[in-house]
Amino acid sequence: MIRSRIRLEAPRLAVAATTATVLLATSLYGATAATADDPSVPPGTEASASAPVELDPNDPDLKLPDGATLAEPKVLDIKQVVEEQSGDERREDTNAEVTFALQAEVLFGKDSAKLGSQAKARIGAIAGEIKNQNATRIRVFGFTDDLGSSAHGDVLSRKRANAVHTVLGQELNDPGVTYEVRGYGEQYPIADNSTEAGRKKNRRVEISFPRTAS
Repeated sequence: MIRSRIRLEAPRLAVAATTATVLLATSLYGATAATADDPSVPPGTEASASAPVELDPNDPDLKLPDGATLAEPKVLDIKQVVEEQSGDERREDTNAEVTFALQAEVLFGKDSAKLGSQAKARIGAIAGEIKNQNATRIRVFGFTDDLGSSAHGDVLSRKRANAVHTVLGQELNDPGVTYEVRGYGEQYPIADNSTEAGRKKNRRVEISFPRTAS
């Protein structure tokens, strides 16, 4: 009977150890990925915050290896992403910022920077959200896929960002609002450029602004 119990319990221990290892690995890798600088984020759009709790590196209860020092504190932001089933529009909410990404096909004709009537209605709805948040700093960034020359993508993405900026300015009609308008071309893709579905997502204009409402 004793031998039988040993045979039954040993596999359980192995499974528990494996599960603990998986959980530990997940925690470690998750922490590394979350705190690493994200190369897909355009410069100047990173969220920033101060640590809520200060740590004393000389605290005797803080166990550090010999010679080790504390890294700079970071606050991990919570991001919520909602995308329309069609993929035409994508909204990202963090503790600090709201970002709308509109696919170029929704806003413009092929290889064009001229907005259609439906596009203006969508931009008008985003302007309403900006008013709700009482935001006074707005970024309008244009992006393309990696087809064609990089120089052409840079120019086209900037023209499209300018077109969206013009409509936003008309909708908000507020001299107190400042804009940052850029064209990044094929830089900072959010999907795989090796498929048409991915390239379609990468051809977009993003409108972002601080979350200031309570």
